[in-house]
Amino acid sequence: MSKRNDTLTKTSRFISLILRHQPEAIGITLDEHGWADTEQLIKGVSATHPLNRDILEEIVRTDEKQRYSFNEDHTKIRANQGHSIPVDVELKETDPPAVLYHGTGEKYVSSIEKEGLKPQSRLYVHLSADTDTAFKVGRRHGKPVIFMIDAAKMKEDGYPFFLSVNGVWLTKAVPVSYLTRL
Repeated sequence: MSKRNDTLTKTSRFISLILRHQPEAIGITLDEHGWADTEQLIKGVSATHPLNRDILEEIVRTDEKQRYSFNEDHTKIRANQGHSIPVDVELKETDPPAVLYHGTGEKYVSSIEKEGLKPQSRLYVHLSADTDTAFKVGRRHGKPVIFMIDAAKMKEDGYPFFLSVNGVWLTKAVPVSYLTRL
C-alpha cells in the first residue's frame, strides 16, 4: 500500500470513528439524522490527521464500503450506518430478499446460537445479501462463520428491515429461530 493510501485509510477510519461513535472527540455535534457540518469536520479532523476539502471528497468518492454520504451541496456529511450513538439516518423500511447472511468470527458462534444476533454497541444488526460479503465481514473477526437468515419469515412475522445507501441490510435483532449456520 502506498504511503498516500495508508494516510487516506487512517484518516478515513478516524472520520468513521467521529461520524459513527464520538463526534465530541473533535468538538462537533451531529444533528438528529447524523449529519455533521463539513467544514467543522474538516477543521476538527485536520488537527490530528491530514484533511482538507479535496481529501475528504476523495475519501467519500473512493471508499469501497461507501461509508459516507454528503448532502446535495456537500455542506453536510454523515456515516451511512454503523452508529453506536442514537441518530436517525432516515432509512426507509424495505422488503428484504428471502435470505440474508451474517458473517462473524468463530469465537461468537455459541453466543449467537443461544441468543440470536444482537446489535451489540450498534443501533442495528448488519446483514449481507450474499455469502461472499458475509465471509469478508466474518474474516475480520477471526475464523469466519456464516449464518443464513430467513428474512422472508422474519418480515412475515413483523420484523422491519432497512437497506442503507451502501447496500448493508439492517434490522434490530435476529432471533435464533431465524438463523441457520452454514
